[in-house]
Amino acid sequence: MATKYQLKIHPKVFAEDIPNLPEDLKTDFDEIFKPVLQFDPHNCDGLSCHLLTGKLKNWQALEVEWEGDPNAYRLVYRIFDKPAPRHVEIISFAPHDPAYDNAKVRLGRK
Repeated sequence: MATKYQLKIHPKVFAEDIPNLPEDLKTDFDEIFKPVLQFDPHNCDGLSCHLLTGKLKNWQALEVEWEGDPNAYRLVYRIFDKPAPRHVEIISFAPHDPAYDNAKVRLGRK
């Protein structure tokens, strides 16, 4: 069994992002996306994800399809393999462009 990553979730993800998601995505956050990031953050257990560039270099985005649109939502996170304990930090989860904008603001990189 793979080693589990700890999850560190920015407080604004719970305060601002999650409340504004469709109900199904709120459920998916807990039942699908969090477990995927805990056990396979590099490959996303077969879900689409990619490395980011520019002001979000070293961060990644999990591509979340909604109602047939593969670019509908993004969950922005960073993997920390060192130092121990290994963890994944989730900085935003929102529609495509706002997810990136929120991440930059929360990191002070706007």
